[in-house]
Amino acid sequence: MDLRLPALRGLRRGAVAAVAAVLLVLAGVGTWTAVASDDAPAVRRTDRVMDMGDGVRIDTSYFTSGTTGHRPAVLLAHGFGGSKQDVAGQAEDLARDGYAVLTWSARGFGRSTGKIGLNDPRGEVADVSRLIDWLAKQPGVELDGPGDPRVGMAGASYGGAISLLAAGYDHRVDAIAPAITYWNVADALFPNGVFKKLWAGVFMNSGGGCAKFTAELCGMYNRVAESGRPDAQARALLDARSPSAIGKDIKVPTLLVQGQSDSLFPLGQADAAARAIRANGAPVDVDWIAGGHDGGDLESSRVQARVTVWFDRYLKDGKGVDTGPAFRVTRTGGVDSTDGAALLRGASGDAYPGLESGPRTVPLSGGAQRFTNPAGANPPAISALPGLGGAGGLSQLSSLGIGVSLDFPGQYAHFDSRPVHDDLWVTGSPTVTVHVTSTSDDAVLFGKVYDVGPGAGRQVLPSQLVAPFRVTGAKAGKDVTLTLPAVDHEVQKGHRLRLVLASTDLGYASPAAPATYSVSLKGALHVPTAPGVTTAAAPLPGWVWWLPAAGAAVALALLLAGQRRTTAPAPDPALADVPLQITDLSKRYARSADRYAVRDLSFRVEKGQVLGLLGPNGAGKTTTLRMLMGLIKPDGGEIRVFGHAIRPGAPVLSRVGAFVEGAGFLPHLSGRDNLELYWRATGRPPGDAHLDEALEIAGLGDALARAVRTYSQGMRQRLAIAQAMLGLPDLLILDEPTNGLDPPQIREMREVMIRYAAAGRTVIVSSHLLAEVEQSCTHLVVMDRGRLVQAGPVHEIVGSSDTLLVGLAADIPDPLVEKVAALSGVSSAVRTEGGLLVRLAPVAESAEPPVGAAGTEPVLAGPARDVVSALGSVEPVASAVVAPGRTASLDTGETITVAAVGPLTNADLGPEPLPSLANGEDATGITALPEGSGDPLRSGSAAAARLLVELVRLEVPVASLGPHRRLEDAFLTLIGGSA
Repeated sequence: MDLRLPALRGLRRGAVAAVAAVLLVLAGVGTWTAVASDDAPAVRRTDRVMDMGDGVRIDTSYFTSGTTGHRPAVLLAHGFGGSKQDVAGQAEDLARDGYAVLTWSARGFGRSTGKIGLNDPRGEVADVSRLIDWLAKQPGVELDGPGDPRVGMAGASYGGAISLLAAGYDHRVDAIAPAITYWNVADALFPNGVFKKLWAGVFMNSGGGCAKFTAELCGMYNRVAESGRPDAQARALLDARSPSAIGKDIKVPTLLVQGQSDSLFPLGQADAAARAIRANGAPVDVDWIAGGHDGGDLESSRVQARVTVWFDRYLKDGKGVDTGPAFRVTRTGGVDSTDGAALLRGASGDAYPGLESGPRTVPLSGGAQRFTNPAGANPPAISALPGLGGAGGLSQLSSLGIGVSLDFPGQYAHFDSRPVHDDLWVTGSPTVTVHVTSTSDDAVLFGKVYDVGPGAGRQVLPSQLVAPFRVTGAKAGKDVTLTLPAVDHEVQKGHRLRLVLASTDLGYASPAAPATYSVSLKGALHVPTAPGVTTAAAPLPGWVWWLPAAGAAVALALLLAGQRRTTAPAPDPALADVPLQITDLSKRYARSADRYAVRDLSFRVEKGQVLGLLGPNGAGKTTTLRMLMGLIKPDGGEIRVFGHAIRPGAPVLSRVGAFVEGAGFLPHLSGRDNLELYWRATGRPPGDAHLDEALEIAGLGDALARAVRTYSQGMRQRLAIAQAMLGLPDLLILDEPTNGLDPPQIREMREVMIRYAAAGRTVIVSSHLLAEVEQSCTHLVVMDRGRLVQAGPVHEIVGSSDTLLVGLAADIPDPLVEKVAALSGVSSAVRTEGGLLVRLAPVAESAEPPVGAAGTEPVLAGPARDVVSALGSVEPVASAVVAPGRTASLDTGETITVAAVGPLTNADLGPEPLPSLANGEDATGITALPEGSGDPLRSGSAAAARLLVELVRLEVPVASLGPHRRLEDAFLTLIGGSA
């Protein structure tokens, strides 16, 4: 698993270390690149590989903008499992802001060599000091003294830790902005003496396996993972690699950004860092963001802006720069109804409150309780899901009242409070004292505080966090004060708090031996409330003042417009049975008088047709569909559905069903419940829904009774189409219905559309999958640049292609391909897999008489050529065994004769006798084109025959000849693309 955080990859990375400065030696000439945007100065990037002096080579990139003069520098470090590329975008932004920025791939990552040392002072930290040495020698970097550049450092996770370490080991670092990182990695992976096994495993996997780490780290991990319990040697090894080891030396301005949704590096890690650095007299601001390693919103744009301001203040001496509040926390306040995203708002304080500010006593009830630690610690309780939460931000769901944690009966004790009388905001770490007794010498407990809704309401675990505890000497009984996870969570009036002490947790190693624990309360739960942290009242928005006046003006305008409004056009009886008639439809782009999204579009769709609406991006397909559905008004022309003109809210739209891009379903409801709820929302009678018929066509079967969250993508798409088919609309519009489907699911979707149209209804489908359109549609409308290119049955449009596929028995040289392309009547000839694609020129383009016409006597040489009739899925136009000057019977039932070439002898044709090809006749001269074929110059068969003669004359080893009958080629031909 990759521990990088995508939205925070741009956060400035890890900082520097001390150790003797060693001159960096370039491994080769740097690669220089210019990066520019329309509105910002160009950024120059130079890539270098630097020798660290101990055989390790570090891959770096140096970013500067076009500004002149000296500027501060910033070192950006990447997260664990990543590389310098992860922070390249952020480096460019800082360079444009007037900084010289250096990024690098840490040891063992990207193109850098060496073993991973988890920010070893002798390895990764020393590398940063050497990078600072190099910065000091760059002519554009501002210096505070000889060899001392003005430099800041930033990074997230692994990169945040190196920022802290560098500030402690190297006095030249002037400001840092570490994010979602650790103060003590031993405390993070061995909290209270319990092994955080899942996250430790993720670390090893993200680094590429044990062999990628230094030998001492690999041995330590194997030892602890096998025993399930950290030893003193393991803790000492990680302590030495932690910022806490040199905390007293970190004395630079520090912006600490920490994640609330983070079971790897929880808020307590940033709290310890803030207290230590502030004690050294340095300015410290703390920012708790909504996301973290367990997912959620990482607020990357806001955080990156604040980091830039932090550096502006402390690297550019911007004394008037406002760096923001001393403490800020992001709170979740509901869900945006338009896109389902969590709504975030900030709260702040003039001082960092810590994790114990404003304690409130909450009495708990419940006597002594016994529970077991099962053999093998299985099944384990579930709180956070390390490595999985990033996909959906499971921990952030708790702030929305959704719980995903699990405790097994008989494996935990719980103690409840009374319902709270007022809203209670918990900000910090609750504490409680309990008495623990165990049948084993040690007990391992996992403490957590749930928010429980009224009555038998759902219980929610804030941020999905749990605190492990190892209680030694528990056999004799022991009082223990537990510090529970730090959170920022609102407990609403009427809710209760529930303390749970469990014997297992999925993310941690519990004792494998079975044991029985007994736990009783020794006091109340103490909850921090941080009274100094408040959410600022938002000022009344401007619309509060102008909305009433604007509303009155709009009402007046509507009244006047209503008086002038003409009645809608009367229905056209002649079109009463025509599902769709579009006539001279036009729609201009907004604020444009002469640029059209759709222009003069006309076509007609009949009952029972499956119509494919095709065109490249920007062709006007979506605009056309939106006008057809009454969502936007055309600037010209009209749309009639069953004779009725389309207007927003037109009653005839009840006969139209639509599925555009995707439908939203409630995941906890079954498929049938979702459809019934949707139909009720339309206000139409239940009997008109024809639910069973729509579901039968969609073919979902027993899956209708299951929750939608269990559906595959294909099932969701079919359910969405079933929703569009409710009421069995006479006209069904599907926009990209096969998006995200695999081939079997695409086939199922095709069958759904065909079944629906088979009952006399009409389907219009817009899709980019041309091969699928060719199989499912009966008719096509091809658009390009807003105009109609061609409309008609699929077979006519495909058959209109002027491109022939010539199969070759052997490869031919380029000069021969050029001769084919130069033939009269040939527009182009290009190589393709297994042969040539020959595009025929329109008749008007050919100035020479056709091959075999009067007065021409092409000379042929060589034996007869076999034209193989089997072309796979391509239907041949002309394929037979053909000899020069002979008649051939085509697979199409037609008879053609190749050009007269004068007398031929058996020697000309080779040793084999020439077979009789057409009713036993041999012939010379051009004869017998298919009856009714018209002008032979315009006959596809005649054109193929003439081309065949010329190919034989040029001694092209023809194996087959037929049209290139793919919709893709016809489509590209129609829109002016390449075949």
